Amino acid sequence: MLYRENGQFKTSYRADQQIFPILQDRLAIGLLLAFAAFVVPFVAPEYLFRAILIPFLIMSLAALGLNILVGYCGQISLGTGAFMAVGAYAAYNFSVRIEGMPLIASLLLGGVCATGVGVLFGIPSLRIKGLYLAVATLAAQFFVDWAFLRIKWFTNDSSSGSVSVAGLNVLGLPIETPVQKYLLCLAFLVVFGVLAKNLVRSNIGREWMAMRDMDVAAAVIGIRPVYAKLTAFAVSSFIVGVAGALWGFVHLGSWEPAAFNLNRSFDLLFMVIIGGLGSIMGSFFGAAFIIILPIVLDNLTVALGFDTALASHLTFMVFGALIVFFLIVEPHGLARLWSIGKEKLRLWPFPH
Repeated sequence: MLYRENGQFKTSYRADQQIFPILQDRLAIGLLLAFAAFVVPFVAPEYLFRAILIPFLIMSLAALGLNILVGYCGQISLGTGAFMAVGAYAAYNFSVRIEGMPLIASLLLGGVCATGVGVLFGIPSLRIKGLYLAVATLAAQFFVDWAFLRIKWFTNDSSSGSVSVAGLNVLGLPIETPVQKYLLCLAFLVVFGVLAKNLVRSNIGREWMAMRDMDVAAAVIGIRPVYAKLTAFAVSSFIVGVAGALWGFVHLGSWEPAAFNLNRSFDLLFMVIIGGLGSIMGSFFGAAFIIILPIVLDNLTVALGFDTALASHLTFMVFGALIVFFLIVEPHGLARLWSIGKEKLRLWPFPH
């Protein structure tokens, strides 16, 4: 009875097109954001920030960007780790080579550079699709890995390809403690989450979904495939590039190209698939599943008395089995389970 929408009348188009048209949803999101911003920083231990919360926020942002490309536009990409690397190294070069470059500007410019690379490797999508497109985007991963290892200019003449940043600040406020880093990542995620939600509800978002469902029919009714596909690559790469810059600057502090290897691309793709393709909320569910579950399984197997080596293997086995289980039980992802639960709550306790 708490989730009924009786009496919530829409008297204008603006009210009808809200992101959260149901009052209970708006209250829940407001309370969740208030809890994340004003309660968690005071009660969570440092380990929780470093191991779970900060990686979760950044990976949610990256999964959000990938979901726009894969879930909403239907273009498969295996080069997400490469776009994260471009964002991280580009932001590093902006901060090192331009004196007094603000942190926010460096992060956003890193995303702009990732946009250029994403559009470049998205051009094959105009002619190929499916597995062939996945292989084409996979080329971006190998090319970017080679470039950051061999071209020393990108790493400020570092022989190993490893770079580091320090002394982060925003508007004169230092970003040093885990709480400060957490709040910075939370702010980025909220802003980009709102932008992405509005974007997929706009004209361009509907064009992406039309291309995903049937590209030939979309072209027949006047949607330009070149514009729709390349804008999806551009927006996705920009968000992923900003997430990569945050991963390097805020979470790692010091990194090398291996931090954005092929495993990172697969992790992000699994987040999108498990969370739910074509769902903003699914990006958060998938990131939570991939980030939190291995840590829980590691601690659980060790607590049960298993050997450390055996425990690590058991973690991978259980983790893989759970992924297969969820894909069989609900192929539309955890977001679909969430929406089914909401639909049942709207009727509870009545059966119909």
